[in-house]
Amino acid sequence: MHLSWRLLGLLLLPPLLWAANAVFARIAINSIGPLWLNALRWGLALLILLPLGWRLLATAPARTALRERWTYVGILGLIGVGAYNGLQYVALRTSTPLNVTLIASSLPLWSMLVGVIGYRVHPARRQLLGAALSLGGVLTVLSRGDALALLRIQLVEGDLLMVLAIAGWAVYSWMLARPPRHMRGTERPDWNWAEFLFAQCLFGVVIGFGAAGLGEAVAPSMTPDWNAGLIATIVFIAVGPSVIAYRSWGLAVAEAGPAIAAIFYNLTPLIAAVLSVLVIGEWPQVYHGLAFLLIVAGIAVASRKG
Repeated sequence: MHLSWRLLGLLLLPPLLWAANAVFARIAINSIGPLWLNALRWGLALLILLPLGWRLLATAPARTALRERWTYVGILGLIGVGAYNGLQYVALRTSTPLNVTLIASSLPLWSMLVGVIGYRVHPARRQLLGAALSLGGVLTVLSRGDALALLRIQLVEGDLLMVLAIAGWAVYSWMLARPPRHMRGTERPDWNWAEFLFAQCLFGVVIGFGAAGLGEAVAPSMTPDWNAGLIATIVFIAVGPSVIAYRSWGLAVAEAGPAIAAIFYNLTPLIAAVLSVLVIGEWPQVYHGLAFLLIVAGIAVASRKG
């Protein structure tokens, strides 16, 4: 297909913003607890979406429609807004932006597993081969290129948290692809993208602030060091990775299709590697390149037509 400049921009913007999210969040958690960073990010995003999503709260029929679907939307908010991003920021305390984005690139592997376990969608042989290659990439990241490290269980906590986060994101993705009956066809409310994201944020923000408060009670973190850089980072990740990237991704997938979009999504770790060098001086290692090649090869093999 022909990629216009507009479509190319829509495809490139989300991985750029998501890579920047990982890099700048790594800096921000030196000044604020990761769970508080996540809560403030989505709290601000909710306020930004309010002018676009206020209709959900403005009328009795809209409130009734949301109340009747609160379980589904609430779980989406829990996984997609609260848990995924909170785990990612906690992971960045002990992992690197490049590791985090590389592990996130293995999403097709976890989506396949969730499909088998939760939806009885069985993969083809090429998908199994692709999953094995992607798993090899993830294990390369976890072991830092040293296979014996897996046997010695010398794994980094942040990497394991990111595996948990991306597995949860796979569940989130399947829930979007296979919604319940009241979210399909004529029974689905006429929510646009902003209203649907706003509905998820309503629940996700409550969960995010609750998790931050509980985290403080169990294991108190640092007192926030409010400075211009921290405030700018919170504003950026609330506007860019949370709202602009989400909207751009939706438009890109609708126009280019999920297969093309997935190729561009996997530019995220490459962009994160460049930003890590430029912003925080963290250079990629040889095993990062090997892991990236394995993950991309796995996706390429799994997505081939039979």
